[in-house]
Formats: sequence, structure tokens, C-alpha cells
Amino acid sequence: MVDVADKLSYFQAITGLEDPDLCTEILAAHGWDLERAISSFTASNSEQTSSPDAGGTSGAPDASGGASNLDSQGLVAGGAAPPGLAWKLITLPFSIISGSLGLISGAIGLGMWAAGGVLSYSLGVIGLNRGGESSSPLVSLSAAASEATRFVDDFERGYGSTRPNFVAEGFMDALQRSRHAFKLLFVYLHSPDHPDTPSFCERTLCSEALTAFINENFVPWGGSIRASEGFKMSNSLKASRFPFCAVVMAATNQRIALLQQIEGPKSPEEMLTILQRVAEESAPVLVAARLDAEERRTNVRLREEQDAAYRAALEADQARERQRKEEQERLAREAAEAERKRKEEEEARERAAREAAEREAALARARKEKAQSLGEEPEKGPDVTQVLVRFPNGERKGRRFHNAATIQSLYDYVDSLGCLEVESYSLVSNFPRVVYGPEKLALSLKEAGLHPQASLFVETNT
Repeated sequence: MVDVADKLSYFQAITGLEDPDLCTEILAAHGWDLERAISSFTASNSEQTSSPDAGGTSGAPDASGGASNLDSQGLVAGGAAPPGLAWKLITLPFSIISGSLGLISGAIGLGMWAAGGVLSYSLGVIGLNRGGESSSPLVSLSAAASEATRFVDDFERGYGSTRPNFVAEGFMDALQRSRHAFKLLFVYLHSPDHPDTPSFCERTLCSEALTAFINENFVPWGGSIRASEGFKMSNSLKASRFPFCAVVMAATNQRIALLQQIEGPKSPEEMLTILQRVAEESAPVLVAARLDAEERRTNVRLREEQDAAYRAALEADQARERQRKEEQERLAREAAEAERKRKEEEEARERAAREAAEREAALARARKEKAQSLGEEPEKGPDVTQVLVRFPNGERKGRRFHNAATIQSLYDYVDSLGCLEVESYSLVSNFPRVVYGPEKLALSLKEAGLHPQASLFVETNT
């Protein structure tokens, strides 16, 4: 039931219909689809209504259901003169807050204005708020821009190029443009069939002085009430008399603030006076808003610079940390390599020592075996040969051998002494010089001419 009541309130607010039974029937006929019901109502009214304000200043019914309905709701002040800067706060469903507040010229935040009263329209009313469940856009952005372009072209063909520079885009985009430009939005709702429209456009709206002032101080937006978005704006702004102009600006929380509405024919001087007053009274807020935006931009820039400096410092720290880690890794690799080489050298030394010990043990065993193979040294006798061996270091060794012992026995004797550090050597006699090499190893001492005594020296082989 809450959803049904909300949709009924929305439908009444958009269409201006007072009869709840009629609104209920229309919504029920469209399956309570609010967008379809509004679109159907808009299409039928746009085709059947010749002039939404045919009564002009007489208060005849307009396209949204009549000025009497609007007056009975208390949303738009009646009479020939607009209420100045007295506004009324309208939300969905509409609620009326009356009262008079003094114009606050100080900056109270972009989009919140005060003077005699505040009139805020929820953007959901005009189909610009996408946040709610039932607040779909009344006119798509492309269709709104197309309507605005057609209006600008038609207006220029009808009234010439000296005119307000209406932006060729939808109301939402125009509102945002005015926000970004720190200007007010001048809204003109065009009623082609109203008798006062041609003279108002030619003599007032397109006058050079007014046109120059509007283009300089406002963002102008216009729409025909025959078109969809213009018709919706007519209902939303409760335009009861035409020609109709308004000055609005973007407010906070997806709302717009209506600063001034101008209904009925006006001279260029009257329009200029009204708009000058609105511009002067709004200047402090616009200046404050601009300064606030510049301060925000400055703060954003400072934050970006601080972030950039922080990122640079962080990157520098990270680079130093990477270098430190790389240096640590390099030192660790060098230490590991040095440790590996040390272990290899130590293992090589151990292996060399082990091999040397093994060789020494092998040599010791060989010397022992050769010494054992020589047997006991024989006593002196006619068959015994006395052999004297001189070593390269001057040392002399002597032993007796049977004359039948071979030259190999002499080599075995020298090897058993362990006095040589070389493995290859030869036994040589001086006079005459005879080398007892491998070919003579099998000769006996007697056959080699070394009996009864011999003096040999060791000659190393290079």
C-alpha cells in the first residue's frame, strides 16, 4: 500500500490532476507502471491541448490541470506580480513549508539559497534522479538533447539570431553546466499558442540589452511546452501564466533551488530589473561557491602533489630497499662462493695429503719389500762384491752383494734406502762411464764388470 500511495502521489504531482480516483484509474489501466502512465498522459495532453495557458493572466487552466488547481494547492502565488524571492519547498510527495526568511547573502553551501522561503524541487520530480525505485528519467538524455536542439533551431528561425544562447542539451545537462560555470540557470518555457508569446519573444526576450545580460550572467535553457521535457518542466515548476521564465540553480542532495519565477508579459526593463536583482542577491553565494570550488581544487592539487611526493619517496625507499637486498644477496653469493672455494681447497689439501700419505705408505711398503728381497748382507769373500753408491746430495751408501746378484738388486737397494725424492734415475759408473739402464738390469754384477768392487753414483733423469 505504501508503494501504491507513493506512486499515486507522484502521478498527481507530475500531472497536476487533483482527482485521486481518476489518477488511480489511469495508473491501474497501465498496470501501476508510473513511467508508462505519465508518458501516456503526456502524449494525450500534448495532442489535445491547444494552449496550456490560454487564459493568460486571467488564470485559465494550463496543461497540468489549471491554474485554479495550482492556486488551491498553494504552490504558486496568484496575481500579476511574482513573489520575488519567496519560494516554497517541494519534495515528493509534495509538502509545503511556508514562512518568510531574510535573504542570506553569505555562502551557505553550493545549491542552498534563502530569501523569504526556499523552494527545492527533487530532481526525481522532473525525471532527473536515478536513485529511487520509481524515479526513472522522463526523457532520455538523447531525446532531451534532441528536443533542446529543435527548440533552439525553431526559436532562431522564428525570432532571429539576437536571442539568449539557449544550450542545446537537456535540462539536467544545462543545470550541471550552470553549476560548473558558477552561474544561475535561466529557464524559459515557450508556449507557442499563447497570444503574448510572439510580442514577448520579439520585444523582450530578444532585446539586445536583455539578451546580452542573460548571456553574460546566466546559462540560458529553453523548452517548448509542446515537447515532452518542456511540458514536464511546466508541471514541475507549476507554470500558471505565460510567458513563463524562472531562475534556478543546482542544490544539494539531487535537488534544484528556484530563486525567481517570472510569469506573464514583461517589458525588457522589467525583466532586466528582476534579473539584475536576482544576480546581485545571488552573487555572494556564487562567489563563495567559486572560492569553495577553487579551494577544493587547490586541496585536491595539494593532495595530488603530496600523494606524488609520497609515491616518489616510497619508490625511492623501495629502490633503496631493493638495492640493499641486492647488495645483501650479492654479499651472500660472494660469501657462499668463497665458502665453496674454501671447502674445495680444503678438500683438495686433504685429498693431496691423503694421496701423499698413501704414496708415502706405498713407497714405504715398496722399500720394505725391496729390502726384504735383498736378503741378508753377505760376509766378505771371493764371491762378494763391495758396492758404493753416491747420491746427488753427496751422501754415500755401501753394501756387499753376491757377484751373481743382478743390476736390478742394486736399484732395489737404492730404492730401499729412501734417500731419493725422484722416481726416475740411473746408476752410472765414472771410469769408464757406463750407464746401467733398463737394458742391463738382468746382468749379474760379475757380468757387468762390477766385481769385486764398484763405485756408482745416482744420476736423476729429467
